[in-house]
Amino acid sequence: MVDYNKLYTPGDLDNYIINTVVEIPEKSILKIEYNRDKGTFELDRVEPQIFAKPSNYGFIPGTLDYDGDELDTLIVSPEPLPTGIVVEAKVLGVLNFEDGGEQDHKVICVPATNYDDGDKITTLDDLGKVWKDKIEYHFTTYKDLRKRGTTKVLGFGDADDAIAIIRDCIDKFKNKS
Repeated sequence: MVDYNKLYTPGDLDNYIINTVVEIPEKSILKIEYNRDKGTFELDRVEPQIFAKPSNYGFIPGTLDYDGDELDTLIVSPEPLPTGIVVEAKVLGVLNFEDGGEQDHKVICVPATNYDDGDKITTLDDLGKVWKDKIEYHFTTYKDLRKRGTTKVLGFGDADDAIAIIRDCIDKFKNKS
């Protein structure tokens, strides 16, 4: 079993670089979650096809968000990324999100290694309005069919906002351990 929280640091935050572990590939309907106690990835549920993930979904090791889980990431890449890999990524911004009344941030990032046109994505605005609208719509509606609680998108923040949230979540992790 791999304990990502012991093997990987959150990253080089001064240079806007994080380590993120992929839980769910883009376009997947499988809700996979990392179980930190077991060091395993587990299938939580199968979502309706209409709610396939619009982006690769992961977490930053060595962090805890207000919901008690590792801080989430949305990893923008040209292909879906497989579950369990670690990606060194550049922070672009953050989706400020509330799930069931709890803050549940989503740090938005791209792989730090260049890919076709990847070096042109340096800020959240480079992803475009349509991408942001798609993300906002997904996280506003993805629980509607199952009626599993309420979600609320509170807007986007830039890379500096994301880094401040990451640092706060690192402190939460250290104080809980």
